[in-house]
Amino acid sequence: MKKRRPTLQDIADRVGATKMTVSRCLRDPATVSEGLRERIFSAAEQVGYIPNRAPDLLSRATSHSIGVLVPSLTNQVFADVLVGIEAVTEPAGYHLMLSHYGYSQELEERSLASLLSYNVDGVILSDSRHTSRTRRMLETAGIPTVEIMDARSTPLQQAVGFDNVAAAYDMVSEMIRRGRRHVLYLAVRLDERTRQREEGYRRAMEERELMPVTLHRSQRSSYSVGAALLGEILVDHPETDAIFCTNDDVAVGAYFECLRRGVRVPEQMAIAGFHGHDVGQVMTPRLASVITPRQAIGEWAARALLASIGGRTDAERVIDLGYRIEPGMTL
Repeated sequence: MKKRRPTLQDIADRVGATKMTVSRCLRDPATVSEGLRERIFSAAEQVGYIPNRAPDLLSRATSHSIGVLVPSLTNQVFADVLVGIEAVTEPAGYHLMLSHYGYSQELEERSLASLLSYNVDGVILSDSRHTSRTRRMLETAGIPTVEIMDARSTPLQQAVGFDNVAAAYDMVSEMIRRGRRHVLYLAVRLDERTRQREEGYRRAMEERELMPVTLHRSQRSSYSVGAALLGEILVDHPETDAIFCTNDDVAVGAYFECLRRGVRVPEQMAIAGFHGHDVGQVMTPRLASVITPRQAIGEWAARALLASIGGRTDAERVIDLGYRIEPGMTL
């Protein structure tokens, strides 16, 4: 059952203005005085007001639509997740409303506000960290929420994913077991999952009294970023005998740069990625990677969300679908 949303009248009562004045201010702030404008926006923030672009009738019913927030539309990881989500929602008669936020919590907040204004029945979020206003809006909306790709963080309501720390730890431990002593981590796109993988990497290194070294880059992960970072490693960290990458495209880019520079893989340089993208699994040599169940995560998340929309209250709070270490031929 959706909670009653704060209305224009609620804001008007707080600031001592008419509902029409509040509505005019929110549509065009320049039409009211600066002092009143500040009071109206402050009150709207405090009550968690969400504009409703749907008809009034729809606001009292289910919309049969689900909001999905993804950080990237070009990353194969989230393309696979969306395939899984739609495989469940489409037969159930639910429409997906998709928005992306470029790994920015502030843009996620604005995108969520837009989705909620269309009266979605539930939302699937791709991150576990959010702004305080995002959390407040979700609480105000009172709709089911499922977070994906992270089974380690405490969810707002439910989460479906895997343990990024454990996955990184297991892959780096395998690299060390095979004789590597100077494993370097390439941390590209510095979201929460990248940081969790760094935690697992550091734990694996430090337990064996090895020195962890991380190269951080905030830009989108890509083949070209992997190639560029490999060039930096050869100059600045020539002792490196293995690299663990936060995503497979970075690892594939690093591999092809090794090929171009005559660095033998895996004899001189072991390379491992994350997620098990198709390109890494069909190339020769096959890329070592943490294989993650992206499509299954989408399917489970959609089923969990639809169950909550249907009134189920006994659902498991965290669903951990695990991962698999694929050593391939690059370790």
